[in-house]
Amino acid sequence: MVTSAPRKAYTLIELMMVVGIIGILFAVGAPLLQQVSRFFILSKARLEIQQEARSIMYVVTRNLRQAQSGTITISRAGAAQPFCSKISFTKEQGGLMVFQQNGTDLVQVIGGTQRVIGKDLKYLAFTFPRSDDMTIISVSITLEKAIFEGRTKALHMASEKVRIMN
Repeated sequence: MVTSAPRKAYTLIELMMVVGIIGILFAVGAPLLQQVSRFFILSKARLEIQQEARSIMYVVTRNLRQAQSGTITISRAGAAQPFCSKISFTKEQGGLMVFQQNGTDLVQVIGGTQRVIGKDLKYLAFTFPRSDDMTIISVSITLEKAIFEGRTKALHMASEKVRIMN
C-alpha cells in the first residue's frame, strides 16, 4: 500500500481566486483612500485657516481698541492692493501702528518694524459702518488656502463694531 504525502501546493483556481479578490480590494480601496486623503487635506486646511482667522482678528481688534480715535486713517498700501485694506493709527501709549494687506500677507507695522501675522489673506477691509460715529470700525477678512487639484478652501470672517476705547 502506497500512502501519498499531503499536498503542499496551490491549485491554479485557488491562485486565480486570490488574485481576483486582491484586484477587487484595490479597485474599491484606491478611490476610498483618495477620498479619505482629500477629506483629511480639506479638514486640515479648514482648521488652519480658522485658527489663522481667529488669531488675526484677535490681534487686530485688540490693537484697534487701544487706538486714539482721531488718528485713524483707512487707505490702501498701493495701487495693486484693494481699497480700505490698510489702517494706520496711533495707540494710546504712543507709537504708530499699521495693518495692511501686502499680496496674500497681512502685515503689522509697529514703529517701522514689519511683521507678517497672516499668510493666506485673500481680502481685507476696514470701514466705518456709521458715518456719524468714527469710534466704531468694521473689520472683514477672507482667507484662502489651496487644497488639491487647483481647488481652494476659503473662510470669510467679519467683526462688526470694534469700538475704539480712547
